[in-house]
Amino acid sequence: MKKSQTRLAALGAAAAIVLGTGAGAASAGSAEMPSGEALFNGAVMLGCQNIDESMLPMCGDFEVLSTHDPAVLTINPFTTDIVILGAGLTPEGDIQPVLEERLRAGLRLANAYPTARVIVTGGAPQNGRTEAQAMGDWLRGAGVAPDRITEEGASGSTVQNAQFTDQIFRDRGTTGAVVVTNDFHLERAVLNFRQAVDGRIPITGVVARG
Repeated sequence: MKKSQTRLAALGAAAAIVLGTGAGAASAGSAEMPSGEALFNGAVMLGCQNIDESMLPMCGDFEVLSTHDPAVLTINPFTTDIVILGAGLTPEGDIQPVLEERLRAGLRLANAYPTARVIVTGGAPQNGRTEAQAMGDWLRGAGVAPDRITEEGASGSTVQNAQFTDQIFRDRGTTGAVVVTNDFHLERAVLNFRQAVDGRIPITGVVARG
């Protein structure tokens, strides 16, 4: 067995122990105590941070991505970024239900962790408005402070979401990121972000549901 396979298997075993015990403690000022599931995913996330890129798809087989608050955000809500992925707008430039689900999930995290920064990512303009602009407007209208929101409006795919957002991570010293998108999209999106950051920071995800 290769070294990276051994490491990932060991982390999976350790995470399973954590999941069984539900052990752990939240830091001062965090929104909630990390759940056993969040700690499990946190252990797998760390195990997936520095392995061969060819092994990264296996991480999705270990993780149990859900709507729960990720441990990385609970423990460090200051330099962990919330990243909400865009989805197609209507021809009029309005937000469709699938994107509103993502925004509502991101808003819940933003409200629970008011020191966390929020990145909205997506180009594909409709009626002169990018996905990122529409998402930023929606969040500001929901009460998120404008200085917390960064709009990345040049990307045209999930791979580009990850690549262009990684430059924002680098520019401001992000230490971890939580990707928010729908359940059918999340595993692939987290993989793309892990590939983009190349092990520099931990990446996990949160499922958006209606």
